[in-house]
Amino acid sequence: MTVQRTALFGALAGALLAAPLHAQTEIKIGYALAAAPDSHYGVGAQRWQEVVEERTDGRYVFRHFPSSGLGGEREVIEGVQLGTVEATIVSSGTLANFVEEAGVFDIPFLFRDLGHARRVLDGPIGQDMLEKFDDVGLKALAWGEQGFRHITNNRNQIASPEDLAGMRLRTMENPIHLQAFQTLGAAPTPMAWPEVIGALQQGTIDGQENPLSVIVSVNLNDVQEYLTISGHVYSPAILLVSPMVWDAMSEEDQEIFREAAAEAVEAMRGFVDEVEESGLETLRERGMDVAELSAEDRAAFQEALAPAYEQYYQSYDRELIEAIIATE
Repeated sequence: MTVQRTALFGALAGALLAAPLHAQTEIKIGYALAAAPDSHYGVGAQRWQEVVEERTDGRYVFRHFPSSGLGGEREVIEGVQLGTVEATIVSSGTLANFVEEAGVFDIPFLFRDLGHARRVLDGPIGQDMLEKFDDVGLKALAWGEQGFRHITNNRNQIASPEDLAGMRLRTMENPIHLQAFQTLGAAPTPMAWPEVIGALQQGTIDGQENPLSVIVSVNLNDVQEYLTISGHVYSPAILLVSPMVWDAMSEEDQEIFREAAAEAVEAMRGFVDEVEESGLETLRERGMDVAELSAEDRAAFQEALAPAYEQYYQSYDRELIEAIIATE
């Protein structure tokens, strides 16, 4: 009997030692581009993971699905709503399909520079917008960043709106962007990111538009000849968590996720700052034909977009637009 008890106690002790000291919750995080350190999404997701796992002593464990491993951005956001995906970092491209007011940040030539955009998103305007996602089954923790969007294509260099005439240009599923490029005379083609490289290779589309952080990260120079530094739209990103996960957390863990999201944003912005400094030279070295719109060129584009602005003023609060422009 003594031998049996000793064996039993030994087995129980071994099982206890082998078992985790606390339950773990897996956080599946999906995003469009490569994992860290190859993209702004990757470095942001990696930093989010590091801070959460460290400060919760491993109660939460992140599992990454980069390169659209869980589908396109709209599919991933819907997964976050349903609880089949726990977290994501996505561009603003499809956000207006969930919170219509969030589309205001995608209005062309709204932001003067990165500093202006960051002050707006970190301030009352941006933080109030985050709260609106609660009403559509999403927990928005912070505004990340992609940078200013630029145009690449295989047809010609762009210096005026006339150079866009009829250009088959991939855009995100974003009504603001569609309206802008239609007004400029292009043929915008909404397309989920996983389909874009193949469509460019096959000539289904002539070009696309994205920040340098994306253009460099995915080597668009392999499938595109011309890059025009147009800076036509500032492109934020957003860090989302499923309410199913969020509501099950303690207040202390919620605060850790918020703090970690803020550190992820800093990592993303650092990546964008570095690419803004080095990206043009990198792309020239890779063989792209690079040109930049002058102040006069940009003014011509803004003038050509006047009819689109009238549509934007009907869709979005003019006072909000003016408050964004007036932010110092």
